[in-house]
Amino acid sequence: MESYLQNFGEVKPKGSSEETLQNWRKLCGVVKNPKRRFRFTANLSKRIEAAAMRRTNQEKLRIAVLVSKAAFQFIQGENIQYRDIQTVSSHYMVMTMLILNSWFLDAGVQPSDYVLPQEVKAAGFEICADELGSIVEGHDVKKLKFHGGVSGLTKKLSTSVEDGLNTETDMHTQRQELFGINKFTESEQRGFFVFIWEALQDMTLMILGVCAFVSLIVGIAMEGWPVGAHDGLGIVASIMLVVFVTASSDYRQSLQFKDLDKEKKKIAMQVTRNGYRHKMSIYELLPGDIVHLSIGDQVPADGLFVSGFSVLIDESSLTGESEPIMVTPENPFLLSGTKVQDGSCKMMVTTVGMRTQWGKLMATLSEGGDDETPLQVKLNGVATIIGKIGLFFAVVTFAVMVQGLFSQKLSEGTHWSWNGDDAMKLLEFFAVAVTIVVVAVPEGLPLAVTLSLAFAMKKMMNDKALVRHLAACETMGSATNICSDKTGTLTTNKMTVVKSCICMNVKDVSNLSDASSLFSDLPESVKKVLLQSIFNNTGGEVVVNKGGKNEMLGTPTDTALLAFGLALGGDFQAERKASTIVKVEPFNSTKKRMGVVLELPEGGGFRAHTKGASEIILANCDKVMNSSGESVPLDESSIKHLQVTINDFACEALRTLCLGYMELDKFSAEDPIPTSGYTCIGIVGIKDPVRPGVKESVAVCRSAGITVRMVTGDNIHTAKAIARECGILTDDGVAIEGPEFREKSQEELLSLIPKIQVMARSSPLDKHTLVKHLRTTFDEVVAVTGDGTNDAPALHEADIGLAMGIAGTEVAKESADVIILDDNFSTIVTVAKWGRSVYINIQKFVQFQLTVNIVALIVNFSSACLTGSAPLTAVQLLWVNMIMDTLGALALATEPPTNDLMKRPPVGKRQNFISNVMWRNILGQSLYQFTVIWLLQAKGESIFRLDGPNSHVILNTLIFNTFVFCQVFNEISSREMEEIDVFKGILDNYVFVAVLGSTVVFQIIIIEFLGKFASTAPLTLCQWFVTVFIGFLGMPIAAFLKTIPV
Repeated sequence: MESYLQNFGEVKPKGSSEETLQNWRKLCGVVKNPKRRFRFTANLSKRIEAAAMRRTNQEKLRIAVLVSKAAFQFIQGENIQYRDIQTVSSHYMVMTMLILNSWFLDAGVQPSDYVLPQEVKAAGFEICADELGSIVEGHDVKKLKFHGGVSGLTKKLSTSVEDGLNTETDMHTQRQELFGINKFTESEQRGFFVFIWEALQDMTLMILGVCAFVSLIVGIAMEGWPVGAHDGLGIVASIMLVVFVTASSDYRQSLQFKDLDKEKKKIAMQVTRNGYRHKMSIYELLPGDIVHLSIGDQVPADGLFVSGFSVLIDESSLTGESEPIMVTPENPFLLSGTKVQDGSCKMMVTTVGMRTQWGKLMATLSEGGDDETPLQVKLNGVATIIGKIGLFFAVVTFAVMVQGLFSQKLSEGTHWSWNGDDAMKLLEFFAVAVTIVVVAVPEGLPLAVTLSLAFAMKKMMNDKALVRHLAACETMGSATNICSDKTGTLTTNKMTVVKSCICMNVKDVSNLSDASSLFSDLPESVKKVLLQSIFNNTGGEVVVNKGGKNEMLGTPTDTALLAFGLALGGDFQAERKASTIVKVEPFNSTKKRMGVVLELPEGGGFRAHTKGASEIILANCDKVMNSSGESVPLDESSIKHLQVTINDFACEALRTLCLGYMELDKFSAEDPIPTSGYTCIGIVGIKDPVRPGVKESVAVCRSAGITVRMVTGDNIHTAKAIARECGILTDDGVAIEGPEFREKSQEELLSLIPKIQVMARSSPLDKHTLVKHLRTTFDEVVAVTGDGTNDAPALHEADIGLAMGIAGTEVAKESADVIILDDNFSTIVTVAKWGRSVYINIQKFVQFQLTVNIVALIVNFSSACLTGSAPLTAVQLLWVNMIMDTLGALALATEPPTNDLMKRPPVGKRQNFISNVMWRNILGQSLYQFTVIWLLQAKGESIFRLDGPNSHVILNTLIFNTFVFCQVFNEISSREMEEIDVFKGILDNYVFVAVLGSTVVFQIIIIEFLGKFASTAPLTLCQWFVTVFIGFLGMPIAAFLKTIPV
């Protein structure tokens, strides 16, 4: 079986080719209900159509952007870059030239033909949604100028650049009605009756339905109503029950996925409204809102640049163009769905929702669904094998039973005369054969994966982990390595400045009084430069909230420095107003520094400020401020003092930052910010405590066979101190810096990488290289955490990309497979535990289902061959099918994880899915069940002393009841494949208890009250005890089997 399943093993957890996805579908031979079997697999034809639509839309938008650029250049009197126009496909060339021509002819004409709709004017606005949309989407500079630029549109939209929208007026509702809301069209949730209809598409159930109809007609014609209708109605009732339970399970799954989809789409942004800046859902945005964008953000709606610095926009998702666009006051257009690659800015929203090009593209983005997971594909393979075997057995069983009937009639000499009874027997034989196919083809097997994944994803959501891709759940169960960030993942991300070295003097500033004392001791010139550096060279802000208190916004590092500046007695707003910012270079993980240039008041010239990784900034300084506040050359003893201070701070697990400044005579926004010649103001040590429970989680990972490595941009001494505190860095482990790692040869890396436990001062490329080597050279399954835009390649490369929900950018989240909502390392360990649980649960269910398959097939086949009839009727087999399929999946595939799962090694990357342990349990249990059922069939009448006209029906009822209770107790035994104690935690899984209880109750009803429909007879108390006891004996036998080594 495993060799056959290798054909289904080419599908990867992510990035499988269309050809690979198509190939395994062709291998699925026996499929009873394609709509249900392939519901949670990618619809490849729809996906191809959607991709073609997206390409067409991208091409059209790209033309519009290129044409508008050319027209803008023409108006500005520049040379048009015709090479840009030539990149447009020839299909659109004529249209492009026509548009260009009209632009050129019309260049001197003002767009004064615009007529304001009456309803817009009545609402108090001076521009309509269509006009706004055409300005931004068409990059129409002429229209923008006509409407007075950004400031003019601000007035026309009744908003304010400083205070944003005022939602407390009557205009708010009218704004929503006239301009729309920022939501995209979504596919409608399918109703319950759609799932019932899909469940009825099962070919075997349709055939059984026809059999039931014929049985009704023949039965009523021969025996009259209601006696003749019992068999037919029994089959119909069984079909309806199977359909209802199947549809209920599938509908419940769809609701869970819908809820998870809603969670995936929850994105919040910093918005200024009603004079206050706060986080708000992007779906609440309206034209006129002022949105604050920074590196890694996705532009939430079409809009116009208001203010900002060094803004580079990646428009590839919308136009297909890989070259980033610089957004400036001259080119202020921002399109929804594009990403901020660098810089930060304020944007005024102009167009929202389905009026944007991104909204139109979003309608096609979900077409085709997600790729199927490797486990789903593998179980489709298992279902196909069993289906083919079952089909063979069904045909042979039918042939044997027909041959038996014909032989009987031949011996009686009545082979030429056939009556209604013979027709009913043939119909019954056919129904049994079809039902064998129903039981043998485990259609629910691949769906059990989806059920288990849906359950796990819902529970993981409660545990603060949002799974974006189904396959990540499975893959996490095989993870052997976790490459984790330090800040915010292993630490709390609540930073405070606790030590400083300003003017060469080291001081503890953990208390407010210490900070005040430090400030009072500083010379005036140092105070001024220090506060100017803290409040201007920052990506954060100090704003006044609704309560009238100061609130700090920005990264934890920025807010820690801002809090330090406020503690020193500084005034953020006053410092910002005292000088003009000319240029900003935002911090990124490659440069590890941030810079700003200020124009000083009263012709005081320019001043550049820098801050960043201490050793990098210190290397850029050639002067330092001494205790008198004078700028003096940085000599060897001063450098040594500062380096020792940096190392001392770092060894105390403090993050260190160096601040520097330099005076400039002249500077323009086009000039680069200098990288050397600075004067060192000082060094600050920022404390970021280790999260509670991280050390224990790292220990759990180690016992589970998972290696944890810290990959951080921090100083190596800080990284080592934190790693030791977390239990990551051991005596035989290696801590290395990124620059040193980069210089190693391939041969050196082979021996070094397995020992690396800490990588400090790493760049995103270092992280990507480490992950790639671990995956390819060492064949490890790697999970990687990331929060920045530059982490996207490593998140893509990893088997499981884990993005941070709080600190992570939208670009990082989009590249990730799982989003850790609380940024906590312990949550990553929980994800690994759930990953293992999903895999083990599916194995339990497959073990249980294969046992039922084997026994049901062999019992019916052997009985048909030897006695000419089957002991289990169509109705009984349908009930067994429901126990082992939908109900079995609900019971076993939804088992919650236990801590014992993290005491085992990870699931092997190339491990056989149906393990030797499973085969031992399946074959042992099948042998026992087949033996007792065959014994009952051969000697049952004498054992239970049955005689009389109903003895045959009672015997078949005893066989049926024994068979069902064998499955009930086998279901309990299947909770653990190797452990003997199967009752541990059984009451914690209410689904399991409910399924087991309802199975027993319904079995009693079938035996005692539905005899005429189910072909059963009521049993005595003694008979009930014996059949239940025989079923129970399967449990000690299962326990004995688990002691046999394999």
